[in-house]
Amino acid sequence: MDYLDKDILSIQQTRDLLKRAKQAQKVLAGFTQEKIDSIAEAMAEAGYKNAARLADMAVNETGIGVVADKVVKNEFASKNVWEYIKNMRTAGVISEDREKGIIEIAEPMGVIAGIIPTTNPTSTIIFKAIIAVKARCSIVMSPHPRAIKCSREAARIMEEAAVSAGAPEGVVSCIENCTREATQELMQSPMTAVILATGGSALVKAAYSSGKPAFGVGPGNVPAFIERSADIDRAVCDIIASKTFDNGTICASEQAVVTEKVISDKVIEAFKANGCYFLSPEEIFHVEKAVILRGGGVNPEVVGKSAAEVAKIAGIAVPDNTRILIARMFGVGRSYPLSAEKLCPVLAFYIEEDWQSSCDRCIELLNYGGLGHSLAIHSNDRNIIMEFAMKKPVFRILVNTPSSQGAIGFTTNLQPSLTLGCGSWGGNVTADNVGPQHLINKKRLAYSNTISSCYHYTIEEIEKAVARYLSAV
Repeated sequence: MDYLDKDILSIQQTRDLLKRAKQAQKVLAGFTQEKIDSIAEAMAEAGYKNAARLADMAVNETGIGVVADKVVKNEFASKNVWEYIKNMRTAGVISEDREKGIIEIAEPMGVIAGIIPTTNPTSTIIFKAIIAVKARCSIVMSPHPRAIKCSREAARIMEEAAVSAGAPEGVVSCIENCTREATQELMQSPMTAVILATGGSALVKAAYSSGKPAFGVGPGNVPAFIERSADIDRAVCDIIASKTFDNGTICASEQAVVTEKVISDKVIEAFKANGCYFLSPEEIFHVEKAVILRGGGVNPEVVGKSAAEVAKIAGIAVPDNTRILIARMFGVGRSYPLSAEKLCPVLAFYIEEDWQSSCDRCIELLNYGGLGHSLAIHSNDRNIIMEFAMKKPVFRILVNTPSSQGAIGFTTNLQPSLTLGCGSWGGNVTADNVGPQHLINKKRLAYSNTISSCYHYTIEEIEKAVARYLSAV
């Protein structure tokens, strides 16, 4: 089969899947809240039950990440997400304000296009399938070419669980012949109502350029600031736990550590004591070449690899038990490649005079590819924490918690989600942790209020009311 044949086949398959999804969604739209909840719950249970097998498939197929951590991601995408959204109203009347005379009625958006990344190929499918069906939408997934088998199996499990619980066939599906043309067809088809896009910047921009409503995820260049009042040992352990989780493949993982000069020696000592390796200037040069492509962006070969594997690719020798490679940096931008997002256990490290200069450095880092996403601060000084909260151009500020797990709502009370909006600062339509509430339209039934309803009053009464209003003004 030549490329043209594959191209045509993939487009036709996408159209067929969309037709089935369209029919399935029409049926879903008529389901009650109770019926929808029973289906979504069955999907969550199936995702949780198959978490380990799907994690193993994902790592074996992609070579990215850690099996044990992907198990946690799959369980989070099913159990934690479901526990948060299970009581959310998404069908029929979802709210009623009798005093104001406003009733809100949920209407599903329709067929969802789910764009799936290679970094989280099964957990993202579980998550997007559950929130789509909870909103009475069907969904067609476009997997990454390097993760077709595991993504397809995750979608099959979701579809099977949904159908067994009473959903129509076609409610969850996955493109098998994955090509760029198929993804474009999926995003631009008249049958597609909205796009849930998780992936690189180019793909997210393509989603927003498709002419469809889209929820995209901007890149994360997350700084973590360790302030002098922080519990240093805890802060370092939190950063390590976050950055090494699935080898740094969550976009909310820390990309740089910023600390104050007065505590810098203690911070460095704590990182070294926990298996982190500080690179020499010559080693930094080799790691830069290995991790960041010449034209910018992360080298796919290092994504989701361990610190030891990244070091090997870079041609440097580090202890076998090294958990993170740390590079002392003195600036931000193209002249400092490791100041950008790195989807592997490599951290930039900055030492600043005080919290004010640290604040400026964090803003500089965020402006270099992380606007709107997340920032972590480790501090016990509420005033400084609030200064960071008020001034940082991000929508998730994680306090004394691992950034990866905190941003997705695992170690915080944020809404559990694997799609983290970056708002207008990051070129996204929302700054929220995305959930079913974003996949419904709200129809509003608004009763006339007694003040503005002219037919309740005589002309004389209205004229008197207007005169009173004018005299008051």
